[in-house]
Amino acid sequence: MAKQEKLAIERAENLSPKMIFEVIRRDGQEELERPNLSLMWSGVAAGIMISLSVLGEAIFRTHLPDTGWRFLVENIGYSLGFLVVILGRMQLFTENTITTVLPVMQKPNREMFSRMALLWAIVLFANVVGAFAAAALFAFTSAIPAELLPAIEELSRHATGFEPAEAFQRAIPAGVLVAAIVWMLPESEGFGFFVILTFTWLIAAGDFTHVVAGSVEMAFLLVQGLLPPHDAIFGFFLPVLAGNILGGTAIFALLAFGQVRRELPDE
Repeated sequence: MAKQEKLAIERAENLSPKMIFEVIRRDGQEELERPNLSLMWSGVAAGIMISLSVLGEAIFRTHLPDTGWRFLVENIGYSLGFLVVILGRMQLFTENTITTVLPVMQKPNREMFSRMALLWAIVLFANVVGAFAAAALFAFTSAIPAELLPAIEELSRHATGFEPAEAFQRAIPAGVLVAAIVWMLPESEGFGFFVILTFTWLIAAGDFTHVVAGSVEMAFLLVQGLLPPHDAIFGFFLPVLAGNILGGTAIFALLAFGQVRRELPDE
């Protein structure tokens, strides 16, 4: 790779598709090489902090008048958790469905696939642990004002109330949108905040399903006995997980890889 391209990759400015791919691939390679314990703690932190999305929506819903435009405004709150997690460089499962898959797609072998699968498992488990910790805080302590709890329950019932097939289909656009954020961030120098805000708002406004943010809502109902475990796992979690993976990996990552495959050097 030319010296000028390497410098541009470091600056992440004015990047061509090939160079954006390389920025994300390098980031993914670094993630694959991180210690498992670091991934675990970062994933737990992400699962906890993504609960700000549920809390933000609940605050808006509680205090805004019940009008036709409230839905669009309250979904700004959904972006709060994603802003903290993504800008804070925490481990969010749906980011890893593209970031870590790019180095594997460029250099597919058993070792790379095994490491990616292990990272996905660690991060997803850690995200869910963090989500349950946040949900328990909401449900069983007075850390959250009691006046917000009805809105949190209402949001949680809506998020987990889709039929499995619909939950799966609604998760595909969410996976694509999160992957699009990852793809755009290297070229959005100084505007990353607005990229994340806009596209995560679109996830909420489009009524799409996200496995990690939705896990907070699922857990909030589960820990209080308001949602049967079977419905939580097979009606929400697994369909949404599959849809997010399909959107973030099988669709977006393949498209991203496909547009630059002929331009990448053989390794």
